[in-house]
Amino acid sequence: MAKSTTPQGEAAKLSRGFSWLAVLGVILVVAGLVGLIYTGLATLTSMLLFGWLLLIGGLVGLLHAVQARHTNFFWLGVVVAALNIAAGVVVLKTPEAAAEALTMFAALLFLTGGVFRLVGSLVVRGPQFGWTLVQGAFGLLLGILVLATWPSSSQYVIGTFFSLSLLFDGLGLIATGYGGRRIVGMVSDRLAGEKEATTRAPGEEPHGGDHRAAKPVQPE
Repeated sequence: MAKSTTPQGEAAKLSRGFSWLAVLGVILVVAGLVGLIYTGLATLTSMLLFGWLLLIGGLVGLLHAVQARHTNFFWLGVVVAALNIAAGVVVLKTPEAAAEALTMFAALLFLTGGVFRLVGSLVVRGPQFGWTLVQGAFGLLLGILVLATWPSSSQYVIGTFFSLSLLFDGLGLIATGYGGRRIVGMVSDRLAGEKEATTRAPGEEPHGGDHRAAKPVQPE
């Protein structure tokens, strides 16, 4: 016999799910704040996580390549998996050097992105001219600052970005969980009201209604 579900039960499940989502958001916010305080530790942690992701991804890719060894993409899968495994091992063995390389790469991305935004905004002069100009100038300035203090900047740049990502993701999850619980509660209350209205006996006055008898009309 199939287990019957009611709208109230489904609403309770959804509400619990959104509550856990908000709890996860709080955890991410706390982790992001701690990472912003201890940026060196956040940088080291993010590099170790990155190394393990590369290593596990390479092993999974190698397993898939072995399973598809009779296809034309076997050797390509093996090469990509081997590169991921090698990169993961290097990052795990030398996280400081990997952080320096990634910091340099991020600074070059900021520089090139800022230059392209500046040139594009000056050439096109579209409706978002001012905003694009500010973004380009900010990216260019950030790239110059990171490069000017490299390699010492590698101790906090990656950790700062990682912590900010955790912080904003956590705030987004908290907002989603709170908003979801609120919407589920409103829908549940509305369904309960509609169910009460449909189950009321014919001719029965609603709760709180006017129970006074209608005044008869006198014939002329």
